[in-house]
Amino acid sequence: MEHRPIAIITARGGSKRIPKKNIKLFCGEPIIAYSIEAALKSELFDQVMVSTDSEEIAEVARQYGAEVPFMRSAETASDYATTNDVLKEVFAKYDEIGYKLDRACCIYPTAPFITPKSLKESYKLLDGDNVHMVNPIVKFSFPPQRSLVVNEKGIIECLQFENRFVRSQDLGNVYHDCGQYYWYDVPFFLKHDGIMDGYSAAYIIDELHAQDIDNEVDWQISELKYEILQRKGLL
Repeated sequence: MEHRPIAIITARGGSKRIPKKNIKLFCGEPIIAYSIEAALKSELFDQVMVSTDSEEIAEVARQYGAEVPFMRSAETASDYATTNDVLKEVFAKYDEIGYKLDRACCIYPTAPFITPKSLKESYKLLDGDNVHMVNPIVKFSFPPQRSLVVNEKGIIECLQFENRFVRSQDLGNVYHDCGQYYWYDVPFFLKHDGIMDGYSAAYIIDELHAQDIDNEVDWQISELKYEILQRKGLL
């Protein structure tokens, strides 16, 4: 039997920089709820599951409609485990019960700007020629080609000296990962051990819909952005 994709929300406990980050209230709701609700409302998935080692996170996830079919192992809950390690564990668990996975979406639990619309649009890109992954990205607000460093004497130096007088608009756009979600061709992912270089399509997100949340200041900025998007009806 062929299944629709599953959504895998990766939410381990033990956040150091922001305690209980994955279930901390964000504009009145646990932040993981936004990822769960966007995935459910997209109607793309057979299952929206959460991979976690925390019973507290698991309970919150179930309250918002996600499934927690098994708890994450100690190995994939460590500080050194990668997202790919977590995905391999999830794929193996589903394989054990005979659940054939062709496609999956890894969604981060601290990504409140994900919308059903972006999930649907980006999913279509997975049908492109030689595309086996889709990666949402956002443009750097300042061109990194004109980055500065400070040497051991406290003196500013240009990281790319040849670009010091080049106009910003002439340097070309450079992007970075949004840290929101990733679409995968599961058999290809497993065959290539999660190395997807050269096979990933770009889904470009505007700066207002993207924000890294690594500390309390990031959190406050994210809530302000979210409130702006709400007022404008862009969520």
